[in-house]
Amino acid sequence: MGENLWMKPTDTRKSVALVTGANRGIGLEVSRQLAAKGFHVVLTGRDGGLAESAARRLREEQLDVSAATMDVTDEESVHGCARIVHERVGRLDVLVNNAAVLIAEDKAVLDTTVDEFRRTFEANVFGIVSVCRAFVPAMVSHGYGRVVNVSSAAGQLSSMGTYAPAYSISKAALNAFTVQLAASVNGTGVLVNCVSPGWVRTRMGGAGAPRSVAQGADTIVWGATLPANGPTGGFFSDRRRIDW
Repeated sequence: MGENLWMKPTDTRKSVALVTGANRGIGLEVSRQLAAKGFHVVLTGRDGGLAESAARRLREEQLDVSAATMDVTDEESVHGCARIVHERVGRLDVLVNNAAVLIAEDKAVLDTTVDEFRRTFEANVFGIVSVCRAFVPAMVSHGYGRVVNVSSAAGQLSSMGTYAPAYSISKAALNAFTVQLAASVNGTGVLVNCVSPGWVRTRMGGAGAPRSVAQGADTIVWGATLPANGPTGGFFSDRRRIDW
């Protein structure tokens, strides 16, 4: 429930970023790169012990990182983490929604069960809605925020095929949520975009993927550090806008 937020920023003037699903893979690398840019990073995961272990590894690299437990599919967990962050860190400048699941990857759309669709949407769509509801209003009040929703080229309607129906459709829904959220906070200083990191060598992507985690994290970090005149409501890959 976020009660294990172990550390505070070493410098309270630092910008603060929170990354979900960050104890490994792309989320961990995004946390590393943001911390290297001078952010205090709150690294979150469903398992608080794994999150703290990952944060400790980054602290050993002299990076300013703390850990918190947050299960994005559990609204009580999300709001509990938000309370802890606001109480102990004070504000949030950057939100990276990275947590996601890949279920029934090899099934055809009509062979994918309703439960498999439901579990996918709980993490990949409803979880992100919940996290944004918990954190974005304070960004709006603060007059500054960067929200990056980690999507996938699999969610592009312009090129969608038969791959991983539950995952692909959930990412298309996430893209639509991104457009809606960006429009709803337009003009407040909060920029909202989604990013496709590409096929990356992670536990989800597999060892045969062509891109490193550093390459996958790059555009996410770019979206998290956009200037005031940066884009909002867009879908990006390799720092370039791509089709929906």
